[in-house]
Amino acid sequence: MRPTVRFLSDALIGQIVDEAVEILCTLGVEIANDGILDLLADYGAAIDRQRRHATLTHGIIERALQLAPHQFSLYDIHGNMTHNFSGSNVYFTPGSAALNVLDYRTGRLRKPTTADYVEHVKVVSRLPHIASQSTALIPADVPSAISDSYRLFLSLLYCEKPVVTGCFSIESFAVMKDLQVEVRGSETALREKPLTVFSCCPTSPLRWSRTTSQNLMDCARCGIPVEFIAMPLSGFVAPVTLTGTLIQHTAETLSGVVISQLAGPGSPILYGGSPAIFDMRYETTPMGAMETMMLDCAYNEIGKHLRLPTQAYISMSDAKQVDAQAGLESGMGAVLGALAGINNIAGPGMMDFESCQSLEKLVLDNEMCGMVYRMLAGIEPREDFPAIALFRELLAEKHLLASEHTLRHLRDEMFFPGPVIDRANRSRWEHDGARPLVERAHLEVERLLREYVPSTLSEQVKLALAQRMEAEARRCGMDRLPPHA
Repeated sequence: MRPTVRFLSDALIGQIVDEAVEILCTLGVEIANDGILDLLADYGAAIDRQRRHATLTHGIIERALQLAPHQFSLYDIHGNMTHNFSGSNVYFTPGSAALNVLDYRTGRLRKPTTADYVEHVKVVSRLPHIASQSTALIPADVPSAISDSYRLFLSLLYCEKPVVTGCFSIESFAVMKDLQVEVRGSETALREKPLTVFSCCPTSPLRWSRTTSQNLMDCARCGIPVEFIAMPLSGFVAPVTLTGTLIQHTAETLSGVVISQLAGPGSPILYGGSPAIFDMRYETTPMGAMETMMLDCAYNEIGKHLRLPTQAYISMSDAKQVDAQAGLESGMGAVLGALAGINNIAGPGMMDFESCQSLEKLVLDNEMCGMVYRMLAGIEPREDFPAIALFRELLAEKHLLASEHTLRHLRDEMFFPGPVIDRANRSRWEHDGARPLVERAHLEVERLLREYVPSTLSEQVKLALAQRMEAEARRCGMDRLPPHA
């Protein structure tokens, strides 16, 4: 039996959805994009051009929900399926778009470089419990004009896993689509076997910027999957109550579902987000707060009620170092998110209010994800009935270390983490150097980098990727890209 957790009753989910729909059909949503306002007007929405505002109808929302696919899959660079976003399937991906890295050597934050990004991608390629990469860092050694496409370029060059990514500009989308088409071979092949998921973020309360809404429409028309990342903050730009915040999150996300499905009927989507409470004492948005995790799990229930696959930024920490707080918050989030059946959990490696990535935390979180998968497998009998023969052997031998039953079922029944997690007795731990957690994690990072296996993407495609990226860099005024080999 798969263990589960729930925070909302069916009746409360229905009330929340009804209220959200009523808000969209009465108060509407601001959309700073004339093309999308035209699209909504064609389907009967009331448009106020001066305010750039659309008031939706029940019919528009119902139509969008009928068109939205109930599941979709992701594929690696070779076209092998890696994700099936359906039911309660759970996959982990690193947290995205960190402005800083935690430098192990100094213990301080600094701006990432191309070298940091490449190391991150290489480590992710070796982590068995992290199913996809993300454009996790923003390298400071390239202009912001090419940052979006450059991160995707490096990800496709050094790792075979699919990528969770996104745009901070309208112009970046064309380049990022071209890079994916180079890998797949054609736009049709990319539509058939998606390689990326793009994050598209409405602005709370109830607004879509021109850039994000255009990215959403572009993805929908190309069949590139998107995840909606609504970010209402309880007590600041959303009601202080968790129910009120969920109503707002639902309204903002439904408005995105409408845009995507009217622009590209049947385009794949993840019902996602990154809501949080607002801690008024420090003016922060704690991702490790229990209430934030409850919001994530609860809106996932709403997404599943709407028969949509789901995503959440959960399993991350607000800690400033890889310490007990980092483990506490990330572990609780991973367990709750998995029990809730969130399909795509974004968080490993991330800390300090979604602003920092740490390779040491990433390898620790990979072990955490492995433990979570063992939990999801649940408890099942494995030749345990009838039990008399097994216990007769136990009483005779005083142990079952070498029994046939143990040898047959040990690996399926028990998850053995790697060296980052210390399970030795104290004398052996001391004999091996009495290394603290962060040192063990750093040694694992170094091992993974030493054992990195280059991507088997063809050299011809790698060259085409480099040429497209170099052309974009020249267009933005760069003579050459930073060294990344």
